[in-house]
Amino acid sequence: MLYEHRGRRPVVPESAYVAPSAVLCGAVVLGERARVLHGAVLTAEDGEVRTGADVVVMENALVRGRAKHPAVLGDAVLVGPHAHINGATVEDEVFVATGVAMFPGAVAGAGSELRINSVLHVNSRLEPGTVVPIGWIAAGDPAELFSPDRHDELWVRQRGMDFPGTVYGVPRGTSMREIMARQAEFYGAHKGDRPVGG
Repeated sequence: MLYEHRGRRPVVPESAYVAPSAVLCGAVVLGERARVLHGAVLTAEDGEVRTGADVVVMENALVRGRAKHPAVLGDAVLVGPHAHINGATVEDEVFVATGVAMFPGAVAGAGSELRINSVLHVNSRLEPGTVVPIGWIAAGDPAELFSPDRHDELWVRQRGMDFPGTVYGVPRGTSMREIMARQAEFYGAHKGDRPVGG
Protein backbone atom coordinates (compact mmCIF):
# COMPACT_ATOMS: atom_id res chain seq x y z
CA MET A 1 0.00 0.00 0.00
CA LEU A 2 1.53 3.28 -1.12
CA TYR A 3 0.41 6.65 0.26
CA GLU A 4 1.15 10.25 -0.61
CA HIS A 5 1.95 12.22 2.56
CA ARG A 6 2.76 15.93 2.78
CA GLY A 7 2.75 16.06 -1.03
CA ARG A 8 5.43 13.35 -1.45
CA ARG A 9 5.03 9.85 -2.88
CA PRO A 10 7.06 6.68 -2.43
CA VAL A 11 9.54 5.74 -5.16
CA VAL A 12 9.79 1.99 -5.80
CA PRO A 13 12.15 0.70 -8.51
CA GLU A 14 10.90 -2.15 -10.68
CA SER A 15 13.48 -4.52 -9.14
CA ALA A 16 12.07 -3.96 -5.63
CA TYR A 17 9.25 -5.89 -3.95
CA VAL A 18 6.70 -4.44 -1.51
CA ALA A 19 4.27 -6.92 0.05
CA PRO A 20 0.57 -6.09 -0.38
CA SER A 21 0.15 -5.64 3.38
CA ALA A 22 3.22 -3.41 3.79
CA VAL A 23 2.86 0.39 3.89
CA LEU A 24 5.11 2.99 2.27
CA CYS A 25 4.01 6.50 3.18
CA GLY A 26 5.40 9.78 1.83
CA ALA A 27 9.02 10.46 0.81
CA VAL A 28 10.20 6.83 0.88
CA VAL A 29 12.80 5.87 -1.72
CA LEU A 30 13.69 2.20 -2.08
CA GLY A 31 16.97 1.00 -3.56
CA GLU A 32 17.38 -1.68 -6.20
CA ARG A 33 16.19 -5.14 -5.16
CA ALA A 34 14.84 -3.86 -1.83
CA ARG A 35 12.31 -6.17 -0.20
CA VAL A 36 9.63 -4.90 2.18
CA LEU A 37 7.75 -7.82 3.71
CA HIS A 38 4.22 -8.19 5.11
CA GLY A 39 3.14 -5.72 7.76
CA ALA A 40 6.27 -3.56 7.55
CA VAL A 41 5.77 0.22 7.62
CA LEU A 42 8.17 2.74 6.09
CA THR A 43 6.80 6.19 6.87
CA ALA A 44 8.39 9.52 6.00
CA GLU A 45 6.70 11.73 8.58
CA ASP A 46 8.38 15.04 7.72
CA GLY A 47 11.75 13.60 6.71
CA GLU A 48 12.84 10.98 4.19
CA VAL A 49 13.25 7.24 4.37
CA ARG A 50 15.91 5.93 1.96
CA THR A 51 17.26 2.43 1.47
CA GLY A 52 20.24 1.18 -0.44
CA ALA A 53 20.36 -1.91 -2.64
CA ASP A 54 19.62 -5.45 -1.45
CA VAL A 55 17.89 -4.31 1.73
CA VAL A 56 15.30 -6.55 3.40
CA VAL A 57 12.81 -5.04 5.84
CA MET A 58 11.07 -7.97 7.49
CA GLU A 59 7.56 -8.44 8.83
CA ASN A 60 6.09 -5.78 11.09
CA ALA A 61 9.23 -3.64 11.22
CA LEU A 62 8.89 0.15 11.39
CA VAL A 63 11.24 2.60 9.65
CA ARG A 64 10.35 6.26 10.35
CA GLY A 65 11.93 9.36 8.76
CA ARG A 66 11.96 12.67 10.61
CA ALA A 67 12.76 16.25 9.52
CA LYS A 68 16.06 16.54 11.40
CA HIS A 69 16.74 12.81 11.29
CA PRO A 70 15.92 10.98 8.06
CA ALA A 71 15.97 7.20 8.21
CA VAL A 72 18.76 5.95 5.96
CA LEU A 73 19.56 2.29 5.35
CA GLY A 74 22.75 1.46 3.45
CA ASP A 75 23.34 -1.46 1.08
CA ALA A 76 22.93 -5.09 2.17
CA VAL A 77 21.05 -4.28 5.40
CA LEU A 78 18.67 -6.66 7.15
CA VAL A 79 15.97 -5.14 9.37
CA GLY A 80 14.42 -7.94 11.40
CA PRO A 81 10.78 -8.49 12.37
CA HIS A 82 9.35 -5.95 14.83
CA ALA A 83 12.49 -3.78 14.67
CA HIS A 84 12.00 -0.02 15.09
CA ILE A 85 14.31 2.37 13.23
CA ASN A 86 13.24 5.91 14.07
CA GLY A 87 15.28 8.69 12.44
CA ALA A 88 18.47 6.63 12.48
CA THR A 89 21.22 5.83 9.98
CA VAL A 90 22.18 2.22 9.31
CA GLU A 91 25.38 1.95 7.29
CA ASP A 92 26.22 -0.86 4.82
CA GLU A 93 26.08 -4.55 5.78
CA VAL A 94 24.44 -4.07 9.17
CA PHE A 95 22.34 -6.80 10.81
CA VAL A 96 19.39 -5.38 12.79
CA ALA A 97 17.75 -8.31 14.59
CA THR A 98 14.20 -8.91 15.78
CA GLY A 99 12.88 -6.28 18.18
CA VAL A 100 15.82 -3.87 17.92
CA ALA A 101 15.09 -0.18 18.65
CA MET A 102 17.15 2.61 17.09
CA PHE A 103 16.33 6.21 18.03
CA PRO A 104 16.70 9.59 16.27
CA GLY A 105 20.25 10.67 15.57
CA ALA A 106 21.62 7.14 16.08
CA VAL A 107 24.17 5.72 13.63
CA ALA A 108 24.97 2.00 13.33
CA GLY A 109 28.43 1.75 11.75
CA ALA A 110 29.14 -0.50 8.77
CA GLY A 111 29.21 -4.21 9.49
CA SER A 112 27.79 -3.86 13.00
CA GLU A 113 25.25 -6.22 14.55
CA LEU A 114 22.40 -5.25 16.81
CA ARG A 115 21.15 -8.50 18.26
CA ILE A 116 17.62 -9.37 19.45
CA ASN A 117 15.87 -6.65 21.49
CA SER A 118 18.95 -4.45 21.73
CA VAL A 119 18.78 -0.64 21.71
CA LEU A 120 20.88 2.03 20.01
CA HIS A 121 20.00 5.14 21.93
CA VAL A 122 19.24 8.66 20.72
CA ASN A 123 22.25 10.55 19.25
CA SER A 124 24.51 7.51 19.73
CA ARG A 125 27.12 6.23 17.28
CA LEU A 126 27.99 2.55 17.11
CA GLU A 127 31.49 2.00 15.75
CA PRO A 128 31.79 -0.17 12.61
CA GLY A 129 31.90 -3.89 13.31
CA THR A 130 30.51 -3.59 16.85
CA VAL A 131 28.18 -6.28 18.20
CA VAL A 132 25.46 -5.23 20.65
CA PRO A 133 24.47 -8.36 22.63
CA ILE A 134 20.90 -9.58 23.06
CA GLY A 135 18.93 -7.09 25.15
CA TRP A 136 21.83 -4.68 25.71
CA ILE A 137 21.78 -0.89 25.25
CA ALA A 138 24.35 1.13 23.31
CA ALA A 139 24.54 4.81 24.31
CA GLY A 140 26.86 7.71 23.58
CA ASP A 141 29.21 8.86 20.84
CA PRO A 142 31.09 6.61 20.56
CA ALA A 143 28.56 4.20 22.04
CA GLU A 144 29.32 2.36 25.24
CA LEU A 145 27.56 -0.99 25.75
CA PHE A 146 25.42 -1.52 28.84
CA SER A 147 23.82 -4.74 30.05
CA PRO A 148 20.21 -4.33 31.23
CA ASP A 149 21.24 -4.59 34.91
CA ARG A 150 23.43 -1.45 34.64
CA HIS A 151 20.58 1.08 34.49
CA ASP A 152 22.13 3.53 36.96
CA GLU A 153 25.38 3.70 34.96
CA LEU A 154 23.42 3.99 31.71
CA TRP A 155 21.37 6.88 33.13
CA VAL A 156 24.56 8.83 33.91
CA ARG A 157 25.49 8.57 30.21
CA GLN A 158 21.93 8.93 28.88
CA ARG A 159 20.87 11.96 30.95
CA GLY A 160 22.82 14.45 28.80
CA MET A 161 21.83 12.93 25.45
CA ASP A 162 18.60 14.99 25.24
CA PHE A 163 16.02 12.33 24.42
CA PRO A 164 12.99 14.66 24.91
CA GLY A 165 14.58 17.45 22.87
CA THR A 166 15.65 15.16 20.05
CA VAL A 167 12.47 13.09 19.82
CA TYR A 168 9.77 15.57 20.85
CA GLY A 169 11.44 18.99 20.54
CA VAL A 170 10.78 19.84 24.19
CA PRO A 171 12.96 20.26 27.30
CA ARG A 172 13.16 17.49 29.90
CA GLY A 173 10.34 17.85 32.40
CA THR A 174 7.69 18.88 29.86
CA SER A 175 4.36 17.34 30.85
CA MET A 176 2.99 14.34 28.97
CA ARG A 177 -0.19 16.35 28.35
CA GLU A 178 1.82 18.95 26.39
CA ILE A 179 3.96 16.36 24.60
CA MET A 180 0.94 14.35 23.51
CA ALA A 181 -1.04 17.41 22.39
CA ARG A 182 1.92 18.25 20.13
CA GLN A 183 2.20 14.65 18.93
CA ALA A 184 -1.53 14.43 18.17
CA GLU A 185 -1.28 17.61 16.09
CA PHE A 186 1.85 16.38 14.28
CA TYR A 187 0.42 12.97 13.37
CA GLY A 188 -2.86 14.61 12.40
CA ALA A 189 -1.11 15.42 9.10
CA HIS A 190 -1.93 11.84 8.09
CA LYS A 191 -5.59 12.83 7.76
CA GLY A 192 -4.61 14.26 4.35
CA ASP A 193 -2.81 11.13 3.08
CA ARG A 194 -3.96 9.78 -0.28
CA PRO A 195 -3.50 6.30 -1.72
CA VAL A 196 -1.19 6.19 -4.72
CA GLY A 197 -2.77 4.29 -7.61
CA GLY A 198 -0.83 1.69 -9.44
